[in-house]
Amino acid sequence: MLNGPIFSRIVRFSVPMVISGILQLLFNAADIIVVGNFDGEKALAAVGSTTSLIILIINLFIGLSVGANVVAAKHFGAGQRKDVYQTVHTSMAMSIYIGLALMAVGVIFSGLFLEWMNTPEEIHGMATDYMRIIFIGMPASMIYNFGYAILRVKGDTKRPLYYLIFAGIINVALNLLFVIVFRMSVSGVATATSISQAVSALLIIRCLTKEESMIKLYLRKIRIFRPKLRQIIKIGLPAGIQGVVFSVSNVIIQAGINSFGTVVVAGNTAASNLEGFVYYAMNPFSQAAITFTSQNIGAGRYGRINRILVSSLISVTVIGLAMGAVCLIFGNQLLGLYTDSPAVIAEGMYRLSVIVMTFVLCGIMEVFAGSIRGMGHSVMPMAITIAGVCGVRLIWIATVFAAEHTKWSLYISFPISWVFTIVLYVFAFIFYRRKLGRTAEASAEEQRG
Repeated sequence: MLNGPIFSRIVRFSVPMVISGILQLLFNAADIIVVGNFDGEKALAAVGSTTSLIILIINLFIGLSVGANVVAAKHFGAGQRKDVYQTVHTSMAMSIYIGLALMAVGVIFSGLFLEWMNTPEEIHGMATDYMRIIFIGMPASMIYNFGYAILRVKGDTKRPLYYLIFAGIINVALNLLFVIVFRMSVSGVATATSISQAVSALLIIRCLTKEESMIKLYLRKIRIFRPKLRQIIKIGLPAGIQGVVFSVSNVIIQAGINSFGTVVVAGNTAASNLEGFVYYAMNPFSQAAITFTSQNIGAGRYGRINRILVSSLISVTVIGLAMGAVCLIFGNQLLGLYTDSPAVIAEGMYRLSVIVMTFVLCGIMEVFAGSIRGMGHSVMPMAITIAGVCGVRLIWIATVFAAEHTKWSLYISFPISWVFTIVLYVFAFIFYRRKLGRTAEASAEEQRG
């Protein structure tokens, strides 16, 4: 990450994560495909109605794993072995505590949360069952995500891919077994997901304990080192809050979608799952921007920061446009994998026609945020996303959607909010990059003196 060509190395770093993200969505899509084809529209809608709420609840803590990655990468780039050791063990301790807390909240309050979202009564029971079982698997999910963040520090994105493939195959096999053979409906796919998450968590723990570099994990030495905890929280908490507030706007949008009935909810579920493939193909390049930027700053190589940003932006633009076009051109066939209902497919195509080709804007937005976080600034990206994404969407829903109350007026809020946010990020990047340049000049002057 510190020497040689940047573009090719960002691609090599990101491609395994792209494949991981797509495979993870494929395995998650298996939940929707299995219940949609073998248990009907209501089961499909029940699973889809929980997605934005689950993401909202866990995003705060996934943001902390971003903090762990930034802190560990900076120390790794500077060759500070003790600091890396403390960051790794603090991160894994955090993942355990966070996972247990999430499990308790999800199991106790799932039904209440779904009531707040205006979940249709006919799917409320199934949605509650699905959500509770998913949250039982949260400790494993947190361990995997924090462990993956640590492995990215040394550029290792391949082994997590292999673990994901293995756990995903287990997920799909159990989906079919639990739903088709045991007739467990949404509870079956949720159970399969939680079991596969446990498998992936065990594999990544084994990987870290066998590691021979600075990021090696010693199980008996897992504990919180307070200075590292503060550093991780300083970077990660704003990222997590950003994710939560971002998700709040999506939950409100989901509540608006729920108001159109079960068929629209089911179509939206399938279409948004397809859009997820576009997002997860782009997101690794924002993670690359974070890690590459952090390591180069740790090593004092500020001159590479702009090239890291440009390389990431080019990659994310090409990927976003190409995958968006595939989803739009083959939308009917792809949506047909989720359901055989013409009405549900039509609703899914309507959402894709409005949103999917603009999803590249979301990727561009994420790369700018990643670059700024890699420079060690996390509060500003949080503020920009709250204002640009969440603020714009909430104002739009309270005014335009409230007045018109159509699906188009709801869906169009996505690209409008992305454009506004990108403009804010461009100005923020210019500001922090110039500030970093002045810091480098002052440091060089001090050394000469």
